[in-house]
Amino acid sequence: MADTGIGRTVETVLGIPMNDSKQPDYKGIELKSKREKANVRSNLFTQSTNWPLSKLKSGKAIVERYGYIPDGYTHKCLHVTLSALKPNPQGLGLNVDYAKDWLEANEYAMTANDEGIYKKLNDVSVWQLMDLHDRLLTKHHETFWIDVDSRIIRDKEYFRVTTIDHTKNPIPSQFDILLEQGKITVDFLLCRDSGGDTYSFKVGKKDRALLFPESETYIINAI
Repeated sequence: MADTGIGRTVETVLGIPMNDSKQPDYKGIELKSKREKANVRSNLFTQSTNWPLSKLKSGKAIVERYGYIPDGYTHKCLHVTLSALKPNPQGLGLNVDYAKDWLEANEYAMTANDEGIYKKLNDVSVWQLMDLHDRLLTKHHETFWIDVDSRIIRDKEYFRVTTIDHTKNPIPSQFDILLEQGKITVDFLLCRDSGGDTYSFKVGKKDRALLFPESETYIINAI
């Protein structure tokens, strides 16, 4: 079971139907669940790029230029992580442009003489920072980050909740700084033919406190 399955199980127990709402999950509280031993980034939210402002006008156009054909597929996909620290193998990276008040996804190349110095080759897409701030504040006004202990017994997985980090009121300006520092990244999950393009903003657990200064941890003891 993937961590999405853990989250879906928690929602089922709480009586939350499957949905793709941009609002918090349960009584104004967003729920994020994962295995406690899983070293994975937490998904903050998904947000499509601002296509009218972007040079490439669709996910399909991005895939056509930068995608590849994975094993078992017959068409191009692009499943990659973008960071402001350095470009990924496709040459794609992020840049926070405060003058324009937006986040850019660009194509970069390393300069010939300076190791670790990158030159922008092409614009790809942009998000307006104001839209990302609004999305963050709406989705994570109050959040339970749920960790579970998972065990396999007779080929079936069982889990129990061990800790809940309760956060409130994220700081939008910190969001921008964490993007610049590469602590918040963006996953492109794009396929040319299947649709359902996703742009996921993610943060590591150890960096979460920098975004959510109001937090409390609840320890759930086994009965």
